[in-house]
Amino acid sequence: MSSKQKSDTNTQTSNESNFNLSIQILTKSERDLAIIIEQFGNPPEWKREPGFATLIRTILGQQVSFASAKATFKRLSNAVNPLTPQNFILLDDMQLKSLGLSRQKTRYGRELANAIISKQLDLKHLEKLDDLTIRNKLKQIKGIGDWTVDMYLMMALQRQDIFPSKDLAVAIAVKEIKNLPTRPKPAELELIAQPWQPYRAIATKILWHYYLNR
Repeated sequence: MSSKQKSDTNTQTSNESNFNLSIQILTKSERDLAIIIEQFGNPPEWKREPGFATLIRTILGQQVSFASAKATFKRLSNAVNPLTPQNFILLDDMQLKSLGLSRQKTRYGRELANAIISKQLDLKHLEKLDDLTIRNKLKQIKGIGDWTVDMYLMMALQRQDIFPSKDLAVAIAVKEIKNLPTRPKPAELELIAQPWQPYRAIATKILWHYYLNR
């Protein structure tokens, strides 16, 4: 594969038509994913608007339930409207705590906001870059690790070949659909997901769909 072909693969994004086509391709070669579609239909695309608000929402989702993160983000969005880096840093720690942000996530939010304000991080420019470059740039911000980057690439930038091997729902779904004796570790999940390339993000959304509806 040429360097240009690799670059094209690493920036491939999804829209509704190729999302549905990707599902068809995956389910032809992967019976376990096909069964999910037969039972529950196609999954949502799970699209979010690129930018600061989505990154904050993803940070809030670290190591907590979806419902908890959603509730905290709703309170934050209502209190800080519009939810921009400049407006976020106007709230003091006590105000953010009252909205449900932990001390740690408050610190992470401030790190992100200040990186954007200081132009250390340009989220608009980021959209044009390949997956690995985006990952490296985002992980320079304290509080942003691989899982957060995976979520942003998958949902905000709609990159098709991202696989969040550290995602708990993915691990549980794979264990159940593959009838594994124990929940697979990230390295095992990476191996299981290899045949799903270059549509691993699409496969992930099918697995989430199963997890939420099973």
